Amino acid sequence: MNITEKILARASGSKEVCPEEIIEARVDLAMSHDGTTPPTIRTFNKIADKVWDPDKIVIVFDHNIPANNIGSAEFQKITRNFAKTQGIKKIFAHGEGICHQVLPEQGLIKPGEVVVGADSHTCTYGAFGAFATGMGATDLAMIYATGKTWFMVPGSFKIDVTGALHGYTTPKDLILKIIGEIGSFGATYHALEFTGSTVENMDVPGRLTMCNMSVESGAKNGIMEPNKAVLEYLKARNVSKFDVVRSDKDAFYEKEYDFEVGDLEPQVACPDNVDNIFPISQVEGSEINQAFLGSCTNGRLEDLRLAAEVLKGSKVHEDVRLIIAPASKNIYLDALKEGIIETFLEAGAIVCNPGCGPCLGAHMGVLGPDEVCISSTNRNFIGRMGDPKSKVYLANPAVVASSAIAGEIKGPEV
Repeated sequence: MNITEKILARASGSKEVCPEEIIEARVDLAMSHDGTTPPTIRTFNKIADKVWDPDKIVIVFDHNIPANNIGSAEFQKITRNFAKTQGIKKIFAHGEGICHQVLPEQGLIKPGEVVVGADSHTCTYGAFGAFATGMGATDLAMIYATGKTWFMVPGSFKIDVTGALHGYTTPKDLILKIIGEIGSFGATYHALEFTGSTVENMDVPGRLTMCNMSVESGAKNGIMEPNKAVLEYLKARNVSKFDVVRSDKDAFYEKEYDFEVGDLEPQVACPDNVDNIFPISQVEGSEINQAFLGSCTNGRLEDLRLAAEVLKGSKVHEDVRLIIAPASKNIYLDALKEGIIETFLEAGAIVCNPGCGPCLGAHMGVLGPDEVCISSTNRNFIGRMGDPKSKVYLANPAVVASSAIAGEIKGPEV
């Protein structure tokens, strides 16, 4: 079996499972945020009085923090009351950051476990060798009540990557390239298992970025076997008592893809789909009105460092708004200590509190009609960041910063 099948077999109490088999699985950790917890509560209240285990539930306020309208404020009030009533202690409601950054930071993700969340980018945690996937509020309500859920075991695609990324080419560019090859529906309800020397040598932020965007190909989950960087990350957070699961050498995969990244240049996802991928050399010159750096995909300290390196000593173009939102409070603090925030402010950027706001067009950076944004986020669908007539390009943090200076899409000088 491969890593996904092994984890699901153990969670279902089976010796082995196979693709398309329906299983009932034990859940190790369940998560919802300020936008998805109230709908989960509504269904939960119809079927149960107490959650199955308050210590295995995590709630994070990140999508509309601080509340941007009365509805958001009401949602957050309902969620706080639920957590207090149910004895849920792992609630992060004071700007700690985006759920997909906060959970790993807090040492809540372990290799080999089953993690579910009422957010499609829950697949991020596959970077640690966990089976992690998003689901709707109704399904999550059943998990909050029982600690179990059903899955159809996904078939798996093996994505083997070799070579060294160079210059300002990053794991974000690699996953964009992969999505462009597979297509935005090409891996629907499949597992993407990333392997090869490039992945084995990749740091934790890069691994998180790649698994985060697996869902943009339709995948059920993205997953990587834990490497040395992951094990060191977990040790630094005193995470113990976990099993590292690895695929058998003769594991079956429905498809196998091979990528060599030695000559890969920065990639750009053009409007209005994530698989509309072009090398930056074919996109340069497109005018922009806004640039956004942040999100659960690329708001980590390494991303901020990269952008600050490009912005140092330069000014944001007078016709461009550069908006920056670190992925967590801890990242924000580290960026302050390193002088990164100062670099951003001196360049003319607007630095916001940690959160998801601009990514989903909620607040702190909504686009108007016909405006164009280049963003380090994960989606560029019509209306994703604001007006349906606006346009969104996706790129890595260095490209976002360089474009903000130029007033048009432009790659940084290597």
